[in-house]
Amino acid sequence: MEEYFNSHSSDLMYAALVVAVVIVLIIITRLLNKRFFKRRMQRAGYDLMPSLDIAQRLLTLLWIVLGVMAISFIFVDDGSYGIIDANFKLVFYLGVLTVVTIIGSAAINLWFKHVIQRKIREGEDPTNVKFLQYVAVGGVYLTGILFGLLAIPSLHGVAQTALGGAGVIALIVGISSQEALSNLIGGMFIIAFKPFRMGDIVSIDGSIEGVVTDITLRHTVIRTWQNRRVVIPNSIINKEKVVNFNLDEEKCCEYVVIGISYDSNVDLAKEIMREECAKHPFYLDNRTEAEKADGTSLVRVAVVELGDSAVKIRAWAWAATYGQSIAIKRDVFETIKKRFDAEGIEIPFPHSTVYVRDGKKKQKETVSTSE
Repeated sequence: MEEYFNSHSSDLMYAALVVAVVIVLIIITRLLNKRFFKRRMQRAGYDLMPSLDIAQRLLTLLWIVLGVMAISFIFVDDGSYGIIDANFKLVFYLGVLTVVTIIGSAAINLWFKHVIQRKIREGEDPTNVKFLQYVAVGGVYLTGILFGLLAIPSLHGVAQTALGGAGVIALIVGISSQEALSNLIGGMFIIAFKPFRMGDIVSIDGSIEGVVTDITLRHTVIRTWQNRRVVIPNSIINKEKVVNFNLDEEKCCEYVVIGISYDSNVDLAKEIMREECAKHPFYLDNRTEAEKADGTSLVRVAVVELGDSAVKIRAWAWAATYGQSIAIKRDVFETIKKRFDAEGIEIPFPHSTVYVRDGKKKQKETVSTSE
């Protein structure tokens, strides 16, 4: 044993030194992350904690891998030394490049988030900034991948081709599906032509309605009135009919339509609907100055249809926003129904009359319903 240690003392000292260096690097990495970077980020109000933790784990793994490779130099002959040395430098380069790419993209992403929040506070449209955010972050990752490919001799040709302007487009087209490309093009159209912005209330094909919370190159996120996040590919949005309730003027009109029986007093029903809409706190006076001078009624109410079993009356309920117009419609339905009941105004509904003759039942339908 003593003879072994004497003959391999230099190798053992080298291995011990490598292990010591790896341990020191791991400790320094953790201390820098915990006591320097995290504290500074917290004081500055930046949320880079997840990215810093990932970077710490990657660096820890990198130091261990490099340590093992460094120790392996002991067991290789002079002919293999050059190969191990080249691989050692390649692993070190790729590891550092990965950490820099992750932290860089996280920092850029965080900066754009602060810009977007500031624009929202100032009442500006953050859609363009949101688009640039995805482009910038994607550009950082793409750059990191390309520089990583350049470091691998067998992939030099791929990296050099991808670095060319036409090469990037060809690479994207080659690896993307037709659906992914259509979503990407759809996202560009949304950014360019702005059929809606973040924060707008929209309806997609009449089936999905809510507030736009995010617009990416691939999809658009809508928060519905049930507080559910619906992710819609941009290619689908470009094919469907989109109603934007915030485009141009935000004021909105909801139709309040109720059917009454032919025996009921139409004038009284119209007056009740007019009064209930007018006294709602969200109701907006949409009359022009000329209409006010002429004494036009605050709420427009009219008979719009003589149905099979009901006289349909419509009230035009105006509000400052789409949300308030929905609230008016919801509330006045209840108050109008109570007033109709108190005044003896009937709202027809499906029912049938049963006659009993000679011990047998005969049924006769008498009325249908109103919408």
